[in-house]
Amino acid sequence: MATHFTKRSFIRSLLILVGASGSGSLLGQSTKPRFNVLVMTEAGGIHAPFVAAAKTWLSNQAAENNFAIHYIENAEPINDRFLDQYQLFIQLNYPPYMWSDTAKAAFQKYITEGKGGWIGFHHATLLGEFDGYSIWPWFSDFMGGIRYKNYIADFAKATVRVEAKNHPCMKGLPASFEVQKEEWYTYDKSPRPNVNVLASVDESTYSPDSAIKMGDHPVVWSNERMKARNIYIFMGHHPDLLTNKAFTTIFRNAILWGAGKSE
Repeated sequence: MATHFTKRSFIRSLLILVGASGSGSLLGQSTKPRFNVLVMTEAGGIHAPFVAAAKTWLSNQAAENNFAIHYIENAEPINDRFLDQYQLFIQLNYPPYMWSDTAKAAFQKYITEGKGGWIGFHHATLLGEFDGYSIWPWFSDFMGGIRYKNYIADFAKATVRVEAKNHPCMKGLPASFEVQKEEWYTYDKSPRPNVNVLASVDESTYSPDSAIKMGDHPVVWSNERMKARNIYIFMGHHPDLLTNKAFTTIFRNAILWGAGKSE
């Protein structure tokens, strides 16, 4: 009798584990998620290594913080009903073009009405005329009224200075931190008058030095005119960023803050 009970218990436990693995594939666990995250990523291209590293890192964060992730590689699925499922939208390097009118309208409503939070990385400020697409005026305003101008094609190491140390997304950060390899986009003007700048890059620390500079050069900011909790993080080209403690601290803070779950 004891042997039969042990076998039955073992089989039941095994079935529970298998079921949890299947039903919780987005989470890595079977418990009900605290919140749902939509992540729109670029497929292939030069940012593929960063996206792959970010996905691995996000999977670990989802398991630790009990949230579910759904990935898409273009804006086609986006409409009002689709976005209603998610408490946080992460634009992981996907640019602000190649969106349908339906997707644009739904995203704008999501942000302006505060239906969820938003984190944008790197390519999200590639604002201008690219690949036959015209600039998205509303998104440019969302990002502080900027237009992409130039970038450091051969990369540079630089020091980022934290400006808003009391912002929830900056919690636990030192006063400054180094980014080893980044392109450092420049824009036609600083977004500072229209956004809350959380951090900026010190262009005097570029190594190697570059003539491609802005002067006032914000790299992390939030547009507080929008109801949605939102943060743009310029860094996001090289996969080594996911081993940079300061970068992952901002990312982790932003997820919980954007989803309304920060302490």
